[in-house]
Amino acid sequence: MAATLLVAGCVSGPAPAPRPAAPPERTAAAFPPRPAIDQRGLEAVMGKDVGTLKRLFGEPRLDVVEVYGRKLQFTGKACVLDAFLYPQGKGGTEIVTHVDARRSDGAAVDRAACVDALQRR
Repeated sequence: MAATLLVAGCVSGPAPAPRPAAPPERTAAAFPPRPAIDQRGLEAVMGKDVGTLKRLFGEPRLDVVEVYGRKLQFTGKACVLDAFLYPQGKGGTEIVTHVDARRSDGAAVDRAACVDALQRR
């Protein structure tokens, strides 16, 4: 019986399949830097709440409430301004985090110039 155990110990089954190597960790250096978005001239709107925007520009043409945020659209002769608001933290006040500007024909315009034009009307 000892001989049987000895022989059984020498005979092995198929070799276990090699484990796939873990994917390499991606560090911040592996991602290209995001271009900085110039916010000069947007101080009047960035970080502001709905009430402040309404005081600056009047009633919005559109007020779209979404699941996680809100979009207000203000229009004037010079341009159309879309302000995107998201809550500050969980349950916080919705504030402007991004703005887009364009002419009524869809051509892009300078965002800061649009904010200035809408404030002057």
